[in-house]
Amino acid sequence: MEIYFAGAARQVTGSCHLLRVNGRLIALDCGLFQGKRAASDRANRRLPAPVSDIEAVVLSHAHIDHAGRLPFLVKEGFTGTIWATDATRDLCSFMLMDAAHIQQKDAEHLERRGRPFVPPLYSPHDVAATMHRMVGAPYHQPLQVAPGVTVTFLDAGHILGSSSVVLDCEESGVHRRVVFSGDIGRKGRAIVRDPEPPQAADVVIMESTYGDREHPPVENERQRLGAIVRAAAQRGGRVLIPAFALGRTQEIIYDLHLLTESGAIPTIPIFIDSPLAVDATSVFELHPECFDRSEDIVRRARELFRFGLLRYVRDVEDSKALNSLNGPMVVIAASGMAESGRILHHLLHGASDPRNVIVIVGFQASHTLGRRIVERQPYIRVFGEEVPLRASVEVLEGYSAHADRRELMEWLARVRESSPRLRTVYLVHGEPPSQEALSADLRARGYQVRIPAEGDSATL
Repeated sequence: MEIYFAGAARQVTGSCHLLRVNGRLIALDCGLFQGKRAASDRANRRLPAPVSDIEAVVLSHAHIDHAGRLPFLVKEGFTGTIWATDATRDLCSFMLMDAAHIQQKDAEHLERRGRPFVPPLYSPHDVAATMHRMVGAPYHQPLQVAPGVTVTFLDAGHILGSSSVVLDCEESGVHRRVVFSGDIGRKGRAIVRDPEPPQAADVVIMESTYGDREHPPVENERQRLGAIVRAAAQRGGRVLIPAFALGRTQEIIYDLHLLTESGAIPTIPIFIDSPLAVDATSVFELHPECFDRSEDIVRRARELFRFGLLRYVRDVEDSKALNSLNGPMVVIAASGMAESGRILHHLLHGASDPRNVIVIVGFQASHTLGRRIVERQPYIRVFGEEVPLRASVEVLEGYSAHADRRELMEWLARVRESSPRLRTVYLVHGEPPSQEALSADLRARGYQVRIPAEGDSATL
């Protein structure tokens, strides 16, 4: 049995790891690399392995950095099964189609302006073919995905349908349990349930996105968001929120719903300017079985994601019209790292206005526009244009859907409680400073830790 690390190795995008059992390859995720456009495009066009060698793909969740290369894999000839939870499968039908659409539109936009562009990685046709290969399954149900390999999904508490993956592997009479954490969520977050640590493991492949820091308490961020909205409204400015259409947008809607109910924010319009967010929210409404029923508003609200101030914007002309409206407002638009989508148009028009505020509510990978905004660089490049960054910038790390240093160690400790034989942990999905800090903490607690680079392998 061997593990190959083909993505999200010493970085946080392009999640893809390969497990070889009985001569068959099982891919854990197949996500998009994001960052510098040319370098990311080259990485995205490199297959993790020959498609004829890959027996199946097991998908942890629907975020594009975990699922976004699946249509390219299918385009290149993959004919196996893609396994995921039911909610993840439903979400992918929208997420992947939107990714294909954005790639096409961004290329067309840059070409019209005479700017360098890369051709789309895949088409809507490839997405449709991918969905035919995807099979949804419930949590806790063992699934045989290849000879000698049984998979069980557990709730990772990250987004709707997200999972930690337990792989029970039999080879030559030897049993090994490999746990792939996926992206681990946080306790007490809105809508989704708390993370469910697996029982027993020989080897853990664990994310480490925030392995060097601790987040503010979850409950504090709603109050901070309310204060930001009130201040911007008093200035007559806009609140611009780049947010992942899946997960983060619904969480912000949830908190704005509560803030509106309590009168903590003024009655200004709130626009969700993302067709994908509209579709993703409809999937949330189809899967209430994934919700945390201990939350009061989840139990009592007839329509959790709909209230008086909220407007969903699907049509492109309606989106363009937002830039000509007067008065304060909140605009939430994809993408989460401000690398593509409608948020770019709002930043192009709004980043130079000091009345406005850009609110960052998630991790921003190196070399992304979102990271440059967090760094408060004096100018940002949007569609090839230099735009002065005069809007204020607020970073709300408490909205992170990723466990922080303490929560990661607690999750792993829960796994080891039922598995004294667990010693080896591979840290993935993190930048080197976060991984080195977490590695030192784990080694001090008796774990053997490796931080694989892309292309590394390990024998179990």
